[in-house]
Amino acid sequence: QVQLVESGGGLVQAGGSLRLSCAASGGTFARYGMGWFRQAPGKERNFVAAIGWSGGSTSYADPVKGRFTISRDNAKNTVYLQMNSLKAEDTAVYYCAASRAGYSGTASRYYNYWGQGTQVTVSS
Repeated sequence: QVQLVESGGGLVQAGGSLRLSCAASGGTFARYGMGWFRQAPGKERNFVAAIGWSGGSTSYADPVKGRFTISRDNAKNTVYLQMNSLKAEDTAVYYCAASRAGYSGTASRYYNYWGQGTQVTVSS
């Protein structure tokens, strides 16, 4: 059973930065496509960023392009989300997700495993 554990969330002022981490265990991390999603109160869970198994391909949602960077370290079974120039509208619970098939796109239904989420709050 694959487990994903997010960390690094917290409270930050607008314009600040945070780095989220997602540590995976129980599976073959290096073969998984990985994604980050977020869900604000009263809203749907939305795609944020994704990365292919080798790290060679990445994709981002339009609202975060140029501000967020996804990366992975297969030796540490960890995927990261560096978030810069944070805005109040980035406030949400951020979830890490893994795809056994190596999928690294925007559709949440293709991800098999999910973490419990980490809260990011940006004060304006």
